[in-house]
Formats: sequence, structure tokens, C-alpha cells
Amino acid sequence: MPAPTVSERPRTDLAIFVATSGHSGVDRIIANLLPEFSRAGLRVDLLRVRNHGPWIEELPAGARAIDLQRDHVTQSLRPLTRYLRTNHPRVLLSDKDRANRTALRAIRRAAIDTRCFVRLGTTVSANLANKGPVDAWLERRSLRRYSRADGIIVPSTGAANDLARTADLPRDRIHVLPNPVVTPAMEEQALSATPAPHPWLADNAEYPVILACGSLTPRKDYATLIRAFAGLQPQRASRLLILGDGKEYQRLLHLADDLGVANLVDFPGFVNDPIPWMRHAAVFAHTSRWEGLGIVLVEALACGTPIVAMDCPSGPSEILENGTYGTLVTPGDIHGFTQALAHSLTNPSPAFRSIERARIFRSDIAAQAYIDTLGLSRQPHARNIN
Repeated sequence: MPAPTVSERPRTDLAIFVATSGHSGVDRIIANLLPEFSRAGLRVDLLRVRNHGPWIEELPAGARAIDLQRDHVTQSLRPLTRYLRTNHPRVLLSDKDRANRTALRAIRRAAIDTRCFVRLGTTVSANLANKGPVDAWLERRSLRRYSRADGIIVPSTGAANDLARTADLPRDRIHVLPNPVVTPAMEEQALSATPAPHPWLADNAEYPVILACGSLTPRKDYATLIRAFAGLQPQRASRLLILGDGKEYQRLLHLADDLGVANLVDFPGFVNDPIPWMRHAAVFAHTSRWEGLGIVLVEALACGTPIVAMDCPSGPSEILENGTYGTLVTPGDIHGFTQALAHSLTNPSPAFRSIERARIFRSDIAAQAYIDTLGLSRQPHARNIN
């Protein structure tokens, strides 16, 4: 099969190689970075693996999508190598372990001077702890090969220290870059008066709504949230909305029924834009067992919504500055989470402080950090693209 063909133009500054579910944190990161890269005058190629995201309806000026003509990352080594030899981008950026491994192999095969940066958005030791011993050993061995990259990017200091320790990688090769969560459009939306997207949110004064958002998987530990919520009812009548879908759905439904709160818990499914939901919620709850950062926490901050979060590795304590901008609970402490919810419902934190904190995750600040780290600053062709 011939190599992907592209139109003639000056050398690409940045090629991005990711394959996502279409509604993950990585999708939002790429979607928010691309317009900022465009404004910085960078030429960007988004290398597409079919049947995978990120699905971006309209690419900004200076960006284009290149079809690698493969259905899976594991099939993409040869076309990625051909793309690199043909287009010779200044930098290749990949995300998630399979894409990272493929990118490193392709760079080696292409034998060109393109710099390669790999990114991981999770706390790897916690991820490995949930795998079998053989799979964990193989993945840890794979992570050590990241030393071949020109740099490794993670979203939090906790994730950086954990990766260095777990994979025996030089800490000075790991760069902590903020996630580009807060865009100008989000800031405007978070502060605007929008209709409540769910009937319970319209009745939030009498029966305050606790909101959670994320895939229904064991890592998000919504079972703990439902148990803490059930313990809250004798103290404060309230309701619980959990946005997302996943394999835990039926188990969580049965748990809510067993605890006698099925009529107070609703699962609206995956929601593409959670901001209006967060805007109307009384409290945002986060019970993940581990994270790389926790994008939804930043989104809730941007809406000024009080937060109660498990202090899991890594991210919540950094986002909330050790509890300054939200309540942190020891992981697994169901009673403590119940009491923290009760306190936040009675004594909500000031919205303006949360909103101000969220601004450190603005997309323009994060994009500039990426540009500087990737070595794409001060390119002679850089210009403002309107």
C-alpha cells in the first residue's frame, strides 16, 4: 500500500499520533491544543487511525488530518514510518502506551532527525497494580523504553515522580505540563445563565444534586460514591447524578437498589458537554482510585462548583492545592466522604475562588508550555493565524 500522500507545503512543525475512544480526556486535550497551536502559527498534522478519535469536526488553520489507512495502532508502524520519511516533521507527539511504543519504533526505523515526545496521562503504578503479574512486568519493561524519547510529558508532579520511580526513568526527562482544560468558550459558558439540563437540577434548592462525571469503570469507584451518598440521606435529603457509560452500569444500578436509594440516583449516560450540569449542581464528587490529573475537577472549578474528592494518586491534591480549593478525603473512607458531602452542601465554598484557581489550566497557557517543551518556540515562520 502506498504511503499517505499530502499536498506540498513547508515542513510540518508537529505531528500528533493518538488513537482515542472519541470522548476521553485525551480527545479534549487535543481539541483544545490545536486552535492554540494554530494561533501560534504552527503547522500540525493529526495522524488518524481509523475507527478511533479524536473526532474534530473542523480543524483550525494550519492543521490537517492524515489518514494512516489502518484500523488499529498496532497496525500503524509501517504507515507511520513512511509518513515520517516522507514528511519529516520537526516533532512527533504521541499519547498512551501503545501509541507511544509505536511512535518510538517508527522514529527509529525512519532514521530521521524528528524529535519524539511521548505522553502518559495516568499514574502508572496504580494502573499496573490492577494488572496480572505478567502483564504488569511486560508493561513496566515497555515503559523503560521511553528513555529513547526526547522527552516524556505527564499532567502532574505526582504522576511524574511515580513514572520515574516505577519505570526507573530519569526524572529530569519527564516534563509536567498543565492540561489545556479551560478555553475562552468554556469560561463564557460556565458563567452564563443556561437552562438546567435535567429536571433534578431545576429543583436543586429543595433537593440538592451531587454530580459525578466519568466512565462507569472500577477505576472511577462509583460504588464508593453511592455508598457515601446512601449514608448522607439521614442527614440531608439529596439526589445523585452520575454522567458516563461503561461496564459497571448494571452493578451500580443494583447497588443503589440494594441500599434503598435507587429513586435518588440517575445515570443519564455519556454527556458530551458536562459544563451546564456542573454549573447547576450543588456539589461535584470525585471518587477515582487513581488519575493522572482529573480533568473533570478543573471543569468543576471553572464552574465555581464546590468539590469533594478522594485524595487519590495523582492530581486531585495538586488541582485543589492540598484542600484549599475543595475537600480531600482519604481514599476508601466512605464515612469521611459522606461527612464531606454534608459539610459542602451546608457550607459551600465561594465560587469566585474556584473559578480563579481553574485559570491556571487555561488552554493558551498549556499550549505555550507544550510549544516551549517541544522546542517549537520562535520558529522563523511563526505568525498569527486568524
